[in-house]
Amino acid sequence: MDNHIKNQCTIFVLFGACGDLSARLIVPALFNLYQDEKLPENLLLLAVDREDIEIPELVDRFRRSIAERSDSRDDVRWQHFASMFAYLQADVTQIESFHRIAERLSEQEKTWDAAAQRIFYMATPPGLFSPIALGLGAAGLAASQDQARIVVEKPLGRDLKSFQEINEALTTHFDETQIFRIDHFLGKETVQNILALRFANSIFEPIWNRRYIDHVAITVAETLGVERRGPYYERAGALRDMVQNHLLQLLCLVAMEPPVAYDADDIRSKKLDVLRAIRPIPSDRVHEFAARGQYGTGWISGSKATEYRHEADVDPHSNTETFAALKLLIDNWRWQDVPFYLRTGKRMAAAVSEISIRFQDVPHHSFPASVGLNSQPARLVIQIQPEEGIVLKFMAKEPGSTLRLRLVDMRFSYQQTFNARTPGAYETLLWDVMSGDPTLFMRSDQVEAAWKLIMPILDVWSDNPAPDFPNYSAGSWGPASAEVLAARDGKSWLTPTLRPDTDEH
Repeated sequence: MDNHIKNQCTIFVLFGACGDLSARLIVPALFNLYQDEKLPENLLLLAVDREDIEIPELVDRFRRSIAERSDSRDDVRWQHFASMFAYLQADVTQIESFHRIAERLSEQEKTWDAAAQRIFYMATPPGLFSPIALGLGAAGLAASQDQARIVVEKPLGRDLKSFQEINEALTTHFDETQIFRIDHFLGKETVQNILALRFANSIFEPIWNRRYIDHVAITVAETLGVERRGPYYERAGALRDMVQNHLLQLLCLVAMEPPVAYDADDIRSKKLDVLRAIRPIPSDRVHEFAARGQYGTGWISGSKATEYRHEADVDPHSNTETFAALKLLIDNWRWQDVPFYLRTGKRMAAAVSEISIRFQDVPHHSFPASVGLNSQPARLVIQIQPEEGIVLKFMAKEPGSTLRLRLVDMRFSYQQTFNARTPGAYETLLWDVMSGDPTLFMRSDQVEAAWKLIMPILDVWSDNPAPDFPNYSAGSWGPASAEVLAARDGKSWLTPTLRPDTDEH
């Protein structure tokens, strides 16, 4: 363990402590870090919310949430972890609340007789980001650039203007180096290993360009619907909820230039270069570069799924997209004219996230067509979930005296190779926050560039309601318009690699 973190007194202030995000993801991640002995020895978890609740009841909520997701039954360790919690009932729209927080933090530092690192985590609705950031600053809690850090969850606004307003509030008192904007996709082990795959292996980087790669397809699909998030999803939609952050970040990792060193600013600057090089989408050509969909009724795993417009708290005439697909072109030397296809959707055929890199076909087919009717160019598949691994698909000869070619897989599985528990994304990111490592977090200029890229699409879709919603069945791979998006270029979406016996098309 990093002795600096172990010996650093830390106060973790969790705003929105009574909310779902805290119980479902943040506190379980902190508990896992505690079990792995990665938390500081002197740690105060100060839960802040407006709910009138006693600390034993709140701790019990956290315990039940962890029990639902973990087999851990170590009550002794849990009791010690729970002893680090304190609760402060506060209305974060009132400035006096932040003076009370400051007093509580000061009291704790006197108890430890040491200055503490202060982490302010906003697990709150976006509407509270600005008042919390401004309140912390007004109470003098943002003054130390080395000791104070603020963590912000998505969504960072719902358009470019609202993001800029939130960012102005964040940077009024906090320096950019103190702001950690979380995208949990970047905390996944396989996503982090994209850089290792590319830049630690000399066999890949020489062919990682337009001369050898035909196109790239990034898929993030869910079988779930909106569940209990109808009000949120009605304001967001798939383009804001997934593409503007998660999928564009994956694209940046695939397309970025080699960093000079594994340095946070260098890596993030290389990713920003990619976003700035993506060809802008003109408003009058959005239909050529973007497709949207909304799920109707269908069948998933033997159960009938209702259409989006019949979900709880959803407008029965909703124009919100539950599926979004984009074709993006990167105007630089490495990627000129190589299409990047991005798609994401709810109520899809399978829950899968992967990056599929399809290489150019061989320049000359030496074998007759009869030896392999399913002959395909090689491709590299980076699996993010539910499996974590890398699959190289290539043509090979089948055993026997007759010459027959078949597509085969060369597989690497994280689970089988390392035979160890993979840390959850939030565990990795919270550890990095405590370490002060911003590599996996987004800078404001990255977020702004992403908003600028998708604003023409958002504006056109908002001004022109879809006439055909719902336009794809639950349990399918999305609407026909997404297939057309790739078919115009003579391409097709690649069937995700779900398991060794999956049939590929």
